[in-house]
Amino acid sequence: MTIKDTREEWEIRATDTPFVGNKTSVRTDDVVMPDGTVVRRDYQVHPGSVAVLALDDAGRVLVLRQYRHPVRQKLWEIPAGLLDVPGENPLHAAQRELYEEAHVKAEDWRVLTDVYTTPGGCDEAVRIFLARELSEADGERFEAEHEEIDLELARVPLQELVRGILAGELHNNCLVVGVLSLVAAQQGDGLDALRPAQAPWPARPFEI
Repeated sequence: MTIKDTREEWEIRATDTPFVGNKTSVRTDDVVMPDGTVVRRDYQVHPGSVAVLALDDAGRVLVLRQYRHPVRQKLWEIPAGLLDVPGENPLHAAQRELYEEAHVKAEDWRVLTDVYTTPGGCDEAVRIFLARELSEADGERFEAEHEEIDLELARVPLQELVRGILAGELHNNCLVVGVLSLVAAQQGDGLDALRPAQAPWPARPFEI
């Protein structure tokens, strides 16, 4: 048996969008189950996101601390942001987020992993990139607003992040997935064996 996610779509008898927000919406579908019953499913419709695990030459990961109102916590995270434009190239979006949030650029980009954040209640897909060969970006710093006004930046040794994740001290899912995927890649075929930065992404197709 091949362990691989596959595309499938069950019949939808009716659909509605009871809420439309600034970036996301809520959809209600009446879905036909395998036994013929029809069940209502509510879920958030999301444009998709990118995240960047930026690894410097000293083996440290660039992280930021930001207030997240839904969970009432300041979380340590990796740079990330929405795919604001339909069909936007995710690499370009990731490069933009790294510049805006950390004023950093990278010469080497790879796809670290692709995830659905909460597939039981949201269709958000995230592509997490690995960025290496870091340097300070050119030009003016991006003008922060809202929660980002209070942003804190740090470079933390990879193993310190692993310790914090396993101790239940770090909770942001892109940070957790990115850090543990990086460790797995290092212990497996190596970082140079990761997919290229422009690898296809069926969850959010894009133009190169």
